[in-house]
Amino acid sequence: MFTGIVEELGEVVAIEHLGDAASATAGGAPGSAARFRLRGPVVTEDAKHGDSIAVNGVCLTVVDTADGEFTADVMAETLNRSSLGVLATGSRVNLERPMALGGRLGGHLVQGHVDGTGTIVERTPAEHWELVKVALPAALSRYVVEKGSITVDGVSLTVVDAGDDYFTISLIPTTLALTTLGIKKAGDPVNLEVDVLAKYVERLLGRGSDDLRDLDDIKEMDR
Repeated sequence: MFTGIVEELGEVVAIEHLGDAASATAGGAPGSAARFRLRGPVVTEDAKHGDSIAVNGVCLTVVDTADGEFTADVMAETLNRSSLGVLATGSRVNLERPMALGGRLGGHLVQGHVDGTGTIVERTPAEHWELVKVALPAALSRYVVEKGSITVDGVSLTVVDAGDDYFTISLIPTTLALTTLGIKKAGDPVNLEVDVLAKYVERLLGRGSDDLRDLDDIKEMDR
């Protein structure tokens, strides 16, 4: 679990594309998997094999670490469903370690499970911030509300305006300077993760009155 507060602006050091026959056999997404090596001295200072690190909002598992760098294997499914597939050697990335229990929750609850990708439509600079418009898939728009939270490339942000196929966010100088959102331009893809609580609420409300009555019966039995 993450908070969407980026700790470090890292860099892709190398990408090794791997065959992914298993994915095709299982009926998964076509294409190949890849092994990423990324530089991130801050996030690797206490990282070890099996730990999680969010890369542009995608939760990846650390394979190994050395000299301020870490390696992670990325499945074809992840490459096809996120913007990690367009990264190249030298690309800058947002990095965040998982939140520690008992620590401060600076952003909002972020799983690192990307729901889809959006596209930066336009950027409007202002004196002390920058307004960014992002197009998103119609299937995700119902989870995005004005003043709600959304994760863009792993950055926890507050929605300024929510439309049927877009939303806007306001970026402060710190966000522009310390994350990849400061260098993204119109036309660039971004990873999106909507608020998981909204998805749970939708799922529960959609189960119908019969299921809700069943839950009431269970509660009565437990008393």
